[in-house]
Amino acid sequence: MTPMLPRRRFLEGLGLSLGAMALPGSRPQDPVTTSAKAPIRPVIDPRAPHASRPPHFQARAKRLLVIFCSGGVSHLDTFDHKPELIRRHGQPLPGANGLITFQGEQGAVTRSPWRFSPHGQTGKMVADLLPHLGALADDLCFVHSMQSKTNTHGPGENVMSTGFTFDGFPSLGAWVSHALGTGQQSLPGYVAIPDPRGKPQNSANNWGPGFLPAAFAGTEFSAAQPIRNLARPDGVSPAKDAATRAFLRELNERHAARTGGDDQMAARTQSHELAARMQIAVPRVADLAQEPAHVLALYGADHGGSRIADLRAAYARNCILARRLLEHDVRVVQLFHGAYQTGGEGISNWDGHKDLAAQYEVHGATFDQPTAALLLDLKRRGLLADTLVLWCTEFGRMPTFQKGAQGRDHNPDGFTCWLAGAGVRQGHSHGATDDFGHRAVDRIVTVHDLHATVLHLLGLDHERLTALHNGLERRLTDVAGRVVTELLA
Repeated sequence: MTPMLPRRRFLEGLGLSLGAMALPGSRPQDPVTTSAKAPIRPVIDPRAPHASRPPHFQARAKRLLVIFCSGGVSHLDTFDHKPELIRRHGQPLPGANGLITFQGEQGAVTRSPWRFSPHGQTGKMVADLLPHLGALADDLCFVHSMQSKTNTHGPGENVMSTGFTFDGFPSLGAWVSHALGTGQQSLPGYVAIPDPRGKPQNSANNWGPGFLPAAFAGTEFSAAQPIRNLARPDGVSPAKDAATRAFLRELNERHAARTGGDDQMAARTQSHELAARMQIAVPRVADLAQEPAHVLALYGADHGGSRIADLRAAYARNCILARRLLEHDVRVVQLFHGAYQTGGEGISNWDGHKDLAAQYEVHGATFDQPTAALLLDLKRRGLLADTLVLWCTEFGRMPTFQKGAQGRDHNPDGFTCWLAGAGVRQGHSHGATDDFGHRAVDRIVTVHDLHATVLHLLGLDHERLTALHNGLERRLTDVAGRVVTELLA
């Protein structure tokens, strides 16, 4: 029997071992290396939390537009052309015997219901489901090798919006708003525009502040319902309203002078003053009656008359609102297409399980023209030169149809996102899935990599943009992520 080590000798040995482990880190470090990893926490004045703040380095983009298609868009029926699906249509997926995915067992390999056609000088193959976006292929930078962490919608939305599967972490827009503030003081620095049919499955967590100050949450409104309760009460004149606000401001200033300054009070005061300024600014920005007829026609917002036309027009109005917000230097706009509904039509998003062809005919017809028009309009107005656009979804779909159904199951192992605008390589396709579109196999890009690249284009170092939370230096990209330099112009 081995004799037990005396307690004192054990502790002495442990101390010597830990000291030896610490020695390499105790040597003077290269100042360049040290500073490159030092956290940068934005200095926030509670009296002006939305004031513009400088980036870490020269930015390529001033503003960010995120277009989020909820439900898990099938890359195989939109932007990722796979001839092997045509050749192997009706056959088992090689190497996938007994494969069980989110909803169960898989059937045979199934070709897309839509033909793919070449577009632009690059000859990019895009499904005929999205002809307007296909026509803009030379302006887009496709990432065909995306991978996510989960095959479930709620956590999948979380990953794409916050970098984490769990609730409670700051969204991409909140991090950007926190780091950079905004260029104007009469509108929120971050606006979320849900689909006209409702909110995504994980609702406001997609634009929430997490553990960052609440001031950096996305403010939710749309073309149909800008913001509730902004109008003056009946019987209150503009002059009386202004006088009341001036009196309240004087009381707040007296309180601050008497107490020597109160950060929480200053933050509340600033929030109320922003709300007062928004009473004037938001209705003006959201008033689409100012838009000329040819712009409404470009977006498809000028007519309805059928279910699809009505849905397209409602989403088109949200696209116009997004452009108007960007024109007014709102730092981040997050625009959604697709909503989670538990009644009526069921799930009104891109979750194509049951009958993908019928579902996507609706989604493509309502999404394609307004989104392409938004890109064209930004470009014509010169806004695309300093606005970064990210189109994303939470995951892709399987190359097979599900057994007993006419749709595809969830697939986080390979899908497509794209970027456009400031600092982005145009007409470029990065990475690839395998021959069937099942898994990303070439130059894989994680969501952390995508977020790191977005922050980089906004002049932010994803490794240095941190917030101290529960004793940990937290960041959008957790402990991972790299800037995908191949996507940069």
